[in-house]
Amino acid sequence: MTSRDSKQWLIDEYKNVVEKGFDWQLRRLNGPSTPRCNIEGKEVIMLCSNNYLNLSNHPKIREAAIEAVKTHGAGSGSVRAIAGNLDLHEDVETILPEFKGVEASLVFQTGFAANAGMIPPMMNKGDLIISDELNHGSIIDGVRLSKADKAVYKHNDMGDLERVLKEWDNKAERIIIITDGVFSMDGDMAPMDKITDLAEEFGAMTYVDDAHGEGVVGEGGRGIVSEFKLEGRVTIEMGTFSKALGVVGGFVSGSQDIKNFGINKARTFLLSGSHPPAVAASQRASLEVMMNEPEHHKNLWDNIKYFQKELISQGYDCGDSASAITPVIVGESHKAKALSNALFEEGIFALPIVFPMVARDKARIRTMMNAGLTREQLDEALRAFEDCGRKLEIL
Repeated sequence: MTSRDSKQWLIDEYKNVVEKGFDWQLRRLNGPSTPRCNIEGKEVIMLCSNNYLNLSNHPKIREAAIEAVKTHGAGSGSVRAIAGNLDLHEDVETILPEFKGVEASLVFQTGFAANAGMIPPMMNKGDLIISDELNHGSIIDGVRLSKADKAVYKHNDMGDLERVLKEWDNKAERIIIITDGVFSMDGDMAPMDKITDLAEEFGAMTYVDDAHGEGVVGEGGRGIVSEFKLEGRVTIEMGTFSKALGVVGGFVSGSQDIKNFGINKARTFLLSGSHPPAVAASQRASLEVMMNEPEHHKNLWDNIKYFQKELISQGYDCGDSASAITPVIVGESHKAKALSNALFEEGIFALPIVFPMVARDKARIRTMMNAGLTREQLDEALRAFEDCGRKLEIL
């Protein structure tokens, strides 16, 4: 009988991660995620939250959650396919298509669950999935679960995408092109108009993960399809409530046929408990705020433009950001970590993104803008970036 140590491998794996400096050190947030908040007892300006529109503490959304607990309890009791399909869930899927300008939407537990649930059953053996090389991990995992052939094109390179389409044109039964809308590391945007044109030329479907664009880009924050005026031309648009909309949950939007397919084929939908009443009510309230209070979207973009302009004027490289994500690219990983630590000492919470999450020479502080940040708070953060950058000889 072979003697095996069933635990040591876990210890060795973690030790390897720590030795390479890739381990995540979790910071404790005391209280709500607000523009100025408390991290481990220190008052700081929050620059690394996805709460772009500052809606997670909006009074109407909070009140909706409280009322839902009073009327519907703390949990749903089941998956939606059995007994957990509340009226509150259906309310969200009534207002969401109105906001998105589509025929139908289906809500999932998370954006990750939406990708992991929808992608695998859509494409089978003999089909082809074409994916941008910088797509989010949830897309990568969803693609891996599919039995279809896979191809990757260079990031936002339409010439390379066309090359792949031509190569597979007579080989694949069906083709789908999958891309992030806004890419999470650089904040740059997929050329969705050109992708859609190519897809239509070759008879391919399109799937865009707009988690970081939802609530941020497009008319009134309606996302990348709205940004490029592609309504009715993109097959599936995946979005999330977990970022700009301030709650939690993912969704897919498109035709009624897409919704019917997801209800019957997406295992993450079929086999996961549905959102608690408070979450579903908050989702609906968030959409209502988006449609009725455009000032949040305007404030966000005022802050984005000001902050990016000032960082660039200081001498920082902010890449090609076209969203609420502004990378402050400093080069080597140790510089990004040192800058993050120095900023925290100055009361600015902004985390480093280092290799292997980005290229070795592209380590950065990834800042996330918030509509609730005041001009005074932005100026305080900018002073810290300039002072720390000069002390560390980054500027």
